[in-house]
Amino acid sequence: MKDAFRQSMAWLHTWVGLVAGWLLFFVFVTGTAGYFQQEISRWMQPERVVTVAPAEVDRTILTDRAIERLTTVAPVAASWQIIFPYRQQGDRDWQNFSVRWEEVPSGTHDYGASSNERLDPASGAVLPPDPEPRETAGGFGLYRMHYALHYLPYDWAIRIVGVATMLMLLAIVSGVITHKKIFKDFFTFRPGKGQRSWLDAHNVVSVMALPFFLMITYSGLVFFLFAYMPAGKDVIYGTDPETSGAYYDELYEGGEHRHAPIGRPAAPLAPMIAQAGKAWGMDQIAWITVERMEGEVPAVELTHVPMGLGRNDAATMRFNADTGQRLPDEPASSGAPGVTQSVLFNLHEGLYADIWGRWAYFASGLLGCAMVGTGLVLWSVKRRRFHLNEDRGHQEQFGVRLVESLNVATIAGLPLAVAGFFWANRLLPIGMMDRAAWEYHSLFALWLGTLFYALGRPLRRAWIELLWASCAAFACVPLLNALTTGRGLPVSLSEGDWVFAGFDLTMLGLAGAFAFTARKVQRRLRSMPATTAHPPVLRAVQA
Repeated sequence: MKDAFRQSMAWLHTWVGLVAGWLLFFVFVTGTAGYFQQEISRWMQPERVVTVAPAEVDRTILTDRAIERLTTVAPVAASWQIIFPYRQQGDRDWQNFSVRWEEVPSGTHDYGASSNERLDPASGAVLPPDPEPRETAGGFGLYRMHYALHYLPYDWAIRIVGVATMLMLLAIVSGVITHKKIFKDFFTFRPGKGQRSWLDAHNVVSVMALPFFLMITYSGLVFFLFAYMPAGKDVIYGTDPETSGAYYDELYEGGEHRHAPIGRPAAPLAPMIAQAGKAWGMDQIAWITVERMEGEVPAVELTHVPMGLGRNDAATMRFNADTGQRLPDEPASSGAPGVTQSVLFNLHEGLYADIWGRWAYFASGLLGCAMVGTGLVLWSVKRRRFHLNEDRGHQEQFGVRLVESLNVATIAGLPLAVAGFFWANRLLPIGMMDRAAWEYHSLFALWLGTLFYALGRPLRRAWIELLWASCAAFACVPLLNALTTGRGLPVSLSEGDWVFAGFDLTMLGLAGAFAFTARKVQRRLRSMPATTAHPPVLRAVQA
């Protein structure tokens, strides 16, 4: 009975992994890039002005300057907000000293128009807006594709990715059950053994980041919980868009209160700032909000710099804007479930992590690519061997050939397409209409081209040629950057600009990894008889 159960788990693991494998590889590649989406966006917008650490100015002085500006530009408003210069944990850029305000809503509208201005911390003068950088999809564009997929309606995309994520969770659990000696196998790798070597490689990379894989799949499902399992919400709130909107109003207390007009607080703000600074530290005060809800006293709310896994629910202090008296803290609007979802979201996105934490996430994401890739190749190795031993017919031959071509286009072709995404950012005319869309088009057109290439070439040659093409494409990204901007690698290194230098060095590192893989495949090809049916990549990428 136990053996039968394990065999059924092995069958489930194999076929679930194949069905979702190509999509999951895409999700891991684009999602892993998302851990450095800010750095990627900055590289893709070399004209963008980067905010540097501002000179230290007392929060009370900054508040007086901001209040003077708000009193001038919006003497009566629905809300005021003063944002201090700060950098929260995990961020790579400073927030500007700025003010924001929302106009009083007109008619039946719940919200009014909002505006903002950047101020000079030293003088309080209004700063001109930064020049507009080139239009680009940026790092966020790569990141968003790992759940929105592009070209598909959003609701369809998140459901397709959700199904793939659930299948991956099934594959992980069934894989752990199937490999009863999985932790022992972690220390076992037998190179040059064909299918055995691929299984060893698959086990090793899977166990190395097993907690990460479990966390990333489960937390990813929690994001869209009511999109994947809407029955509970629909029973209570209905499925009509107007009635179901009441769910979100109740969850986030929307529609319960309307803003009443506010102006300059009667109570001095300095004692409030001093109290928050004593509790948190002056540099941990991120912003101040002044607002009043109908039927309530006007309030001044000071917010702590968001940090940690619960950064979406940062600590606050509230005061009566008329008397300066401390008001009781308000509970999180979404309650314990919302806080739990916020923690899982920040854990999934790695928003709390410093630079080394993001590199750990990045490395784990690459291991995820390796896990899915070795699993896909392992399937084709097993099916190819079964086909040769059983002398199967032409129909199955075509099926195996199609799977192997899809493996080539996914494992070797998708990285080439991502490199093409960066090429398009530098080569497309800066003033081109829909420029960001054409960056996407370049990626997917190149990726589709690799599939046709794999179908039209001998399989062993397609592996080698696309691996070398990926190597060349990544290696040329820093060269292309140096030729089209003034931020080449030598300049970045000399100026200590580690965002641009780090990006270029990462491209060269990826090029080296593909060169290593392609070289091993070539060497293996030379040592194999011409009649060998197994594609060389199935044996060559071994230690």
